[in-house]
Amino acid sequence: MGMIEAVLRLLFGGGRNTVKETAEVFRENAEAAALRDFGLRGEALEQFAREFASPTTGVFDRVMDAINRLPRPALALGTLALFAAAMIDPIWFAARMQGIALVPEPLWWLLGVIVSFYFGARHQMKGQAFQRSIAATMLHAASVTRNIEALQELGREGADQPEDGAPSAAPGANAALEEWRAGA
Repeated sequence: MGMIEAVLRLLFGGGRNTVKETAEVFRENAEAAALRDFGLRGEALEQFAREFASPTTGVFDRVMDAINRLPRPALALGTLALFAAAMIDPIWFAARMQGIALVPEPLWWLLGVIVSFYFGARHQMKGQAFQRSIAATMLHAASVTRNIEALQELGREGADQPEDGAPSAAPGANAALEEWRAGA
C-alpha cells in the first residue's frame, strides 16, 4: 500500500498534477485557451465600442440622424414591394406604371438631382468626418515615432549588456557557434 501511495503522491501530490502538466506540453489546455479567447474578444469589443461611440449629442441631433437613415432602406424596401405588387396583382401594378409613364422627363431629372444631392451631401459629410479622424490620428504620429525609437534604443541597450556580467559579444554574434566553428 505504501508503494502505490508513493507513486500516486509522485504523480498527483504536492498540489501539482504531473500528468496534467505533462499532457499540456503536447496539447493546449482547452479551458485556459477558452478563457484567453474570451478575454481577447471582450477587449476587442470594448475597443470597438470606444472607437464607434458617438459623441454626446442632443435629442434633436439623434432624431435627425435616425431620419437621415430612413431613405436608403425605404428605397430598397419600396423596390421590393413593387416586385411583390407586380406578382400579386399585375393589373393594379400595370395601371400604376402607366401613371408613372405620364410623368414628364424634367420631373424625373428633378428627382434624380434631389436624390443625388441627398446621397452626395451625406457621402461628403461622412468623408469629411473621416478626414478629421485621420488628421487627429496623424497628430499623434510624431509622439508614437519617438516612443518607438526610445523602445528600440532600450532594446539595443539591453542586448548589449549580458545578464551575467561577462563582456558582451558583437550584436548578432553567437558565441557557441563561433566556438564550434573554431573547433571544426
